[in-house]
Amino acid sequence: MTRPPLPTSDPPPPFRCAAASLHRDEPHVGTASTVRAFVALEDPGPWGVEALADSRLPDAVKQFLRSVESQRAKALLVRRPGPASRRSAADGVRVLVAHTSGPWLETTVLDRVEDVVDLDLGGLGDGRSPGLDRVDAPAYLVCTHGRHDACCAERGRPFAAALAEVAPEQTWEVSHVGGDRFAANAVVLPHGLYYGRLDVAQAASFAADHAEGLLDLDHLRGRSSYGFAVQAAEIHLRRELGDRRVAAYPVRSVIRNESRTSAVFEVDEGAWQVDVETSANPQQTLTCKAAAPSVSPLHEVLALTRL
Repeated sequence: MTRPPLPTSDPPPPFRCAAASLHRDEPHVGTASTVRAFVALEDPGPWGVEALADSRLPDAVKQFLRSVESQRAKALLVRRPGPASRRSAADGVRVLVAHTSGPWLETTVLDRVEDVVDLDLGGLGDGRSPGLDRVDAPAYLVCTHGRHDACCAERGRPFAAALAEVAPEQTWEVSHVGGDRFAANAVVLPHGLYYGRLDVAQAASFAADHAEGLLDLDHLRGRSSYGFAVQAAEIHLRRELGDRRVAAYPVRSVIRNESRTSAVFEVDEGAWQVDVETSANPQQTLTCKAAAPSVSPLHEVLALTRL
């Protein structure tokens, strides 16, 4: 007698940190890296787990970019989305340099990637321009670094492709920027605006808003020139005021007392104080490859006071 085959079950789907974060309704406000200066070097890849260390860039270029990071700047690798990344050597190598104070964005095209070491980036951390060509339009850097985290590729690449349809000259795929669980993530230069949980349907409006100098407050993780709690304070204040202007509020003062932060922002002709309490979310697996759970910050606004 022939026995029927035993029933089989499909293996469980792989863990995805972005889906898990969204399922637990984890707030993304106040989670942007604290960075004031950026250097983005065009490199079509492939990108390993650690983009710079694992890249095929010459050792002298890697060493130069590490020296830039030692001067309080963030070095990133960028490439054009899709087939546009496979350009010939004759097209040159694009470099983007930005600082959030001012703010300003500059660019140039190098004949060879090795020529990046000749750029004068010694004062970048202090906001000194290297004297490249100024750019008025924002640059959109969408994290697609799948070797670092699968969510960045699965969610970032479709958004980057959609954004490139409406803003091809401004859109780049970028190496790891942090906050994998909030994919798709994007950084907008020169203001250092970190966004999360972006999807394809929002690409056109995202580009249109920034072309008009407007923030997307629903997806803004924070302004990188501020610390975590001050990022949260700014976003909540802007939501309260309905103010989407991209320019930063001047910060009059920041007072920290244990877990509480009081930030005073200058807004037009007045000032507002925002009091924020920072605690820790319960331990969670924060990336797809995390070996163990860890905590993340949770910001609660206690008061918004017009001064």
